[in-house]
Amino acid sequence: MSNSAALTITPDYIIGDHLIFTPDHVDLSFSPLRKSLKEKTFVLGAFNPGVCRLGNGNLLLMVRVAEALLRPVIDGNAYSIRWDRERGYQADAWPLADVSMTDPRKFRINAYSFPVYALTSLSWLLPVELNADGSSITRIHYDKIISPQYSSQEYGIEDARISFIDNRYYMTTCCVSSERHSTMLYVSEDGLRYRCLGIVLDHQNKDMLLFGEKINGRYYALTRPMGECYFASSPSASWHPGASIQLASSPDLLHWKPWDAALLRACRSSSANVKIGGGAPPFRTKDGWLILYHGVEKKEEVGIYRTFWAILDRNDPSRILHLEDEKAFLEANSSLTGSIGHQIYLNDVVFTTGIAEHEEDFLIVSGELDLACRITRIPKKYFSI
Repeated sequence: MSNSAALTITPDYIIGDHLIFTPDHVDLSFSPLRKSLKEKTFVLGAFNPGVCRLGNGNLLLMVRVAEALLRPVIDGNAYSIRWDRERGYQADAWPLADVSMTDPRKFRINAYSFPVYALTSLSWLLPVELNADGSSITRIHYDKIISPQYSSQEYGIEDARISFIDNRYYMTTCCVSSERHSTMLYVSEDGLRYRCLGIVLDHQNKDMLLFGEKINGRYYALTRPMGECYFASSPSASWHPGASIQLASSPDLLHWKPWDAALLRACRSSSANVKIGGGAPPFRTKDGWLILYHGVEKKEEVGIYRTFWAILDRNDPSRILHLEDEKAFLEANSSLTGSIGHQIYLNDVVFTTGIAEHEEDFLIVSGELDLACRITRIPKKYFSI
């Protein structure tokens, strides 16, 4: 699938925009799947990286590597990769007559009376160290790969987000399995070596973003609970029903109490009118907590993913001080992906997962087309109220 024919016009406020890590950068000889999977694979995408600033001043990207079967359909069967505690990585076969394949990221198994899916890839996390301004790769830390180790991760680990809290690095990840779709928390002293603290949000809650400090003595996080169905909003309501951004607090980062009121919902007036979800962890500015979030507009099977922003009150994050949801500040940029056009399988998707300071600018870190890692440089003053 090729990207949109027309090149994206770069807005004036973007002073730098480039792809820093692509599937071609990944050496699959280091892949954890090589331990047991016999079938040949390729890198479907290296994208949606968490980001943090290391003690040496360099940036660290925790890249999601989605590894897929080179031949996913053989002799009337569709195959998906799954990790098993006893047998390691395996390729499961599903008769083509029993599946629906309309989304390149997954297929539905029709043998069940409720929605059940298998993924076309399995994801693991690869730490990639960059220089201070994110313009070049310093080292790929293959010795510190994070891969499935619990049954709740049998279909992989996705979309890391990293927050620096109380002189420690805390990383949330989405874990995919037949038992639940959950959020797991990791901790690190140096930003490179992570220890798992277990599941902190249970079934169908993803895009968990930790605030970088306590607020009134408690830890806070943005969450995005999901469900198989939703109930209708009032016909006159200004928002749509569906997946949205919520707030939760905790005494210890492990036990979370959801906020009783909704925080941010998909507005009918916005192009992000199908669903919204967290992007980069909240970043404290002089005006309040800057949040960058993704909004989805309906288009074909996947939709159009863009990045929007808002400011939350510094002392009461349930208060939205400023909301920019009518026009996205970041969207997929076709001029960036021309050299890897033969690898594109999705269009119109930018998925922001991190933010870092550099001098008077922010470095916005995103996944581009579920394919590569993108860094966009924008002056801090752009996000002022």
